[in-house]
Amino acid sequence: MNTQGSYLAFGAPDFTEAEIDAVARVMRSGWVGMGQETIAFEQELSAYFDAPEVVTVNSCTSALFLSLLIEGVGPGDEVIAPSLTWCATANAALYLGATPVFCDVDPKSMCMTPDRIVEKLTARTKVVVVVHYGGYAIDVDALRAALPPHVIIVEDAAHALGSRYPDGRPVGSSKNLVCFSFYANKNLSTADGGAIALFDRHKAEHLRSLRMSGMESNAWSRYTNPSTAFGAGVEKLGYKMNFTDLQAAIGRVQLQRQREMSNHRLAVARRYQRGCADAGLSIPFQEGVFDVRHARHLLVGVFDPEFTNMDRNDLLLALRARNVGASIHYRPLHEQSLYNNTRGVCSLPVTESLATKIMTLPISAKMSFADVDYVVQQLKQLLETAKAAP
Repeated sequence: MNTQGSYLAFGAPDFTEAEIDAVARVMRSGWVGMGQETIAFEQELSAYFDAPEVVTVNSCTSALFLSLLIEGVGPGDEVIAPSLTWCATANAALYLGATPVFCDVDPKSMCMTPDRIVEKLTARTKVVVVVHYGGYAIDVDALRAALPPHVIIVEDAAHALGSRYPDGRPVGSSKNLVCFSFYANKNLSTADGGAIALFDRHKAEHLRSLRMSGMESNAWSRYTNPSTAFGAGVEKLGYKMNFTDLQAAIGRVQLQRQREMSNHRLAVARRYQRGCADAGLSIPFQEGVFDVRHARHLLVGVFDPEFTNMDRNDLLLALRARNVGASIHYRPLHEQSLYNNTRGVCSLPVTESLATKIMTLPISAKMSFADVDYVVQQLKQLLETAKAAP
């Protein structure tokens, strides 16, 4: 408990004895690399996402990179993406020599909207990378209708496992390339890892080769198929980006527990919303917290500087001093030095305004309601003290 001095991280994984037992089972099997456990996990993810093909990789960054690669992104191309995102979203374009073009977001959902994206289109636009920020599912059908047919949509769904599009379909079932993260703090965690959900079998086979150094077969198929015992040929330049059975064992249990964990995250979000209502920290897009379009991966509030004379950064540090792992998601990419030579550098007023006010409070499937109450109590105490100060 935080009241006894332990640190409450903003996104701790929720592992049980079932995950530990699954890892032990795989370790005892003698096969810990990518094998039958990974294949089973991909099949189960396919059913969960309602997508016929799922390819697991070692991170969502790799998923984004490989997705842009097989869509032919290269030098001279532009890739539209939000600035309010983790750097991997833009870096995937830079790895391929393309130019990230940053787009502003809606102040309520903190996601890009079709009208803002259309304003950024040029003759060089190859791909739009949609980010389902915080876990809120963007209407990709509406975006598709607004874009020229040749512009490709790739979805960065690192936050959005478990959320649904406006028509009720699960994120991953859109027929776009949809990239997921299984990093430590995600709704489904395998410590690290990622996946790509898609509908094109040819592209899926291409991805499976690319993740395994461009080989025509992987170690498991060579182990189980005598005809491949003489080694695999290398068909193309590939990468070492494969998943492992140790991770898949954790993921399969986490996937079975998703309904339970999602329901608890929802209850935590609701409790935060009630507690923060009069604390000077609003939770934008509140209706999204309660419907299936939101996976509730992040609990992002917008700090009102007029509520108190306490600076947002001072408040964040004060919360951390009280063992509350508050954080900021994110520092805008277009204001960071790596990207200041790209054509995408521009004024993004909504993003820039949000960046000075947003704060992420801890949320996870393992948080107790007492944890939530503790965070809200500390937040209110700090704000009220600052407000009373001369």
